[in-house]
Amino acid sequence: MAARTESPELVVRSATNLRREISARNLAHAHETTYSNIPSVLFREDESGQHGNFHPASYKRIVANPEWAERLGKTYTASSRIAHGNERSRGELDCAVSSDALLMNIFCHPQTLRSKRLQMLLNIDSDTTPLFGFRVRTALRGGHDDRTEMDMRIDDLLVEAKLSESDFQTARPDLLQRYETFEEVFETDQLPRARNLFRGYQLLRGVLAAHHSDSRFAVLIDERRPDLQRQYFAVLSAIRYSHLRSRVLMLTWQEIAATLPASLRQFLARKYGIIAMAKTR
Repeated sequence: MAARTESPELVVRSATNLRREISARNLAHAHETTYSNIPSVLFREDESGQHGNFHPASYKRIVANPEWAERLGKTYTASSRIAHGNERSRGELDCAVSSDALLMNIFCHPQTLRSKRLQMLLNIDSDTTPLFGFRVRTALRGGHDDRTEMDMRIDDLLVEAKLSESDFQTARPDLLQRYETFEEVFETDQLPRARNLFRGYQLLRGVLAAHHSDSRFAVLIDERRPDLQRQYFAVLSAIRYSHLRSRVLMLTWQEIAATLPASLRQFLARKYGIIAMAKTR
């Protein structure tokens, strides 16, 4: 039986509502905004060395780590919608709705990985170090490789982070059929589609990468995004192997927030509206 498709209008509404909420929360402290129906709020480092888009303790550790700091150089692509947008360079992580910035706010904080609750939630060791923008190899047909970029690798866990992005992207069938194990891993007729495109491309790539590298794969989303949750479960149910399904998980930012130190929880609640859940799984 073919998978049901989700209304594009519902997806857009869910993403738009969250983007509007986060932008409103940050607008009063913005350094600048874009010209659009829902202005994107941007920050920059100030004279004291603080950055409005980051928790101070997290940012201090980011700039002190050359590999982490390199992530700050990702180019912001909507500078043309900012007044005097050509006067200086801007980074994607300067934007209030950046899921990469949220991810680094959490996992670069000096106390995050000391949390026993987080270690249990993610099944990771206490002495592990997160890698951001991690390239993982996935086999393509004809002896070639795809070097899929994951937002983070921590221990054996590959992570895809989402916040207000519209979806997990779409892909043509021929693009996915290039992957050597695509039809081996998935019941392809059960995968969600939009017209002739497969939905959840980033999820599919993540599962294939985990399968190839014998890793685990997690997607981190906001509990206010039921549309992304449905896309995740549609992809999960199409995985053929139970042992691979057991290595794929979805967590919400709210679940993760419940494991974090108080100052970081308060920062996430104020900046993103991420309120820690009372209990984690």
